[in-house]
Amino acid sequence: MTRLRDPLVDLKRLIDFEIFRPILQKAVDKPKTSPAGRKAFDSVFMFKILIIQRLYNLSDEQVEFQINDRNSFQRFLNISSGGKVPDFSTVWRFREALTEANAMKALFEAFTKTLEDKGVLTKVGTIVDASFVEVPKQRNTREENEMVKDGEVPQAWKENPHKLCQKDTDARWTKKNDASFFGYKNHVLADAESGMIRDYEVTDAAVHDSQPFPELVKKVGAGETVFADSAYASAKTDDLLEKRSVENAIHEKAYRNRPLTKVQVEMNRVKSQIRCTIEHIFGCVENSMGGPELEYIGIRRITTGIGLCNLAYNLLNYVRTFRASTAPEVAQPA
Repeated sequence: MTRLRDPLVDLKRLIDFEIFRPILQKAVDKPKTSPAGRKAFDSVFMFKILIIQRLYNLSDEQVEFQINDRNSFQRFLNISSGGKVPDFSTVWRFREALTEANAMKALFEAFTKTLEDKGVLTKVGTIVDASFVEVPKQRNTREENEMVKDGEVPQAWKENPHKLCQKDTDARWTKKNDASFFGYKNHVLADAESGMIRDYEVTDAAVHDSQPFPELVKKVGAGETVFADSAYASAKTDDLLEKRSVENAIHEKAYRNRPLTKVQVEMNRVKSQIRCTIEHIFGCVENSMGGPELEYIGIRRITTGIGLCNLAYNLLNYVRTFRASTAPEVAQPA
């Protein structure tokens, strides 16, 4: 059954999902006022469904269908074929409860603590970068876009609640290398050696990469080294890292009429050999996990979705790390 190395088998074996239960219970478990009605699904069970969603980039409808259809999902969830499976609306309500309770960062940090306790996070080198998270584009008029950008809601939308609930007034347009993006950004602080995400911040796409940097580096201790591309280079950043006794390995930036010297170019090349680890993280999320493009509306729901995606990546990477550390050595030819 597992010779094809189904990651869910090792995920079930290696991860103690009970570490999430206290946070989940506080967020979603509500005391029943009446014995009537069916019993709610277990919160850890529902949370594992959300992890499946993000690992395989499934909608609420698709995850309901796939759980009923796939033995690997049923094995991971400890249910038998034909067992009771929550419908798509139950999955939506559970995730919505996590959003309302603002619980996702606490869930992410619970597993981060496990990684720290097991010595997975070496914290020798730390990488900061951001990735776009695109959402369905809004077909708005120029005037409507200007109002949304100014924090206003067009009157026509207010008068039509069904239309308003489909409008993402938090997402923003931005450009990078002449390509346009609509949505949000996942700002990530990653451990260079293990490739684990240590922390993250979510903003709209128009926020410059450097703006969440001060909040992210609060997790970086004295003596650590921070790597980042030249978008983060500034006198303000240099001063911040110096005050925190953090070694600055941010790429040098060229300016008009002041190109980089050969030494600076070579130093950037050396730094890139470490900084490229974060591209592997984003590549895994976008290719292996099929994300993190999300169809949620509003920054609160998107923040939950991105947080789930970052956590799912760490879970998957932990399984890969364990497999690599326990792989039998290959005998070298004499």
